[in-house]
Amino acid sequence: MQWGAWQFANPEWLWALLAIPVFFWLRRFRQVAAWVVPFASRWHGGAMLSKSAWTQVMMTLGAILLILALCRPQIVEQRRETQVRGYDLMLVLDLSGSMLFVDGWNNNPRLQANRLQVIKPVIEAFINERPNDRIGVVIFAGEAYTLSPLTFDHDWLRKQLGRMEVGLVGSTSTAVGDALALALGRLNQDQRTVDGQRQGAFVILLTDGESNAGLLEPREAAEIAVKRGIPVFPIAAGTDQFWAPDPRGARYGYMRQQSRMDFSALEEIAEMTDGIYLRAKNKESIAQAFEAINRTQRIEFDSLDYRLTEERFSWLAVPSILCFLSSLVQPALLFSKPQEVMA
Repeated sequence: MQWGAWQFANPEWLWALLAIPVFFWLRRFRQVAAWVVPFASRWHGGAMLSKSAWTQVMMTLGAILLILALCRPQIVEQRRETQVRGYDLMLVLDLSGSMLFVDGWNNNPRLQANRLQVIKPVIEAFINERPNDRIGVVIFAGEAYTLSPLTFDHDWLRKQLGRMEVGLVGSTSTAVGDALALALGRLNQDQRTVDGQRQGAFVILLTDGESNAGLLEPREAAEIAVKRGIPVFPIAAGTDQFWAPDPRGARYGYMRQQSRMDFSALEEIAEMTDGIYLRAKNKESIAQAFEAINRTQRIEFDSLDYRLTEERFSWLAVPSILCFLSSLVQPALLFSKPQEVMA
């Protein structure tokens, strides 16, 4: 039984309140008082309440308060739902020079967002939809670096993503294998590994070019993922034809180019690791790719309800006892004027 923040833990005691009117109804048939104040005859003087009325009022009020105290009134201070399981995932993001390309030949490239500008809000939306996961980020071009380790602090993570820009880790080459291996290393956690298989983890690899740098080939990094049981979801970002900044300088604008993306290598990574290969040519398809991953790698969380309560029965029990004690005090002593005693 609950009203707002208040509740009775044992509301069945409320039935006892029905005994009070029944008692007064039965008392009408008695010829003597039901409650007797000891030594009441020794007291004299006019009182605002008669002796029997005072006693009855205090005893009745005390009984009501005692019954309500037995119902155990409580204040519910907080109710929260705790998620007890979640994924660990690493985002591996390409920051090579090709991320400045503008996809499509039909629009003025000066008025369009480049690839990096397109993926940033999509990644942020993806993070917002996974509040119970630990998420980390590896960025790469010619070399690979950890932008963020696994963290639940998604606000801080979004700030780090805002710092991403082409040239932060070089821009002339693409080390896909090294970046994937670094992300897998970040997921190496003994407490979440069973028989050599990493539980509850996956990698999202977003790139727009072929691997042409680094110590490891993409296949070699994928073999590490296979041994650890970590699925990899490669996303090939960009169209086959795009606008690239003219190497002679910004004043020359953009020039048309053909994509040299190694789609077969990304498809092989997905097949080897039991992931899904996805192709994203624009903002909408990139968002759809992340949404597809979001659906397949979603855990139905076990939830527990916690209710923090404070007992308040003493707020009623103490006044109840005081009422019972005050019923024993002579009402004449409380309300009558002192009388002179004749010697």
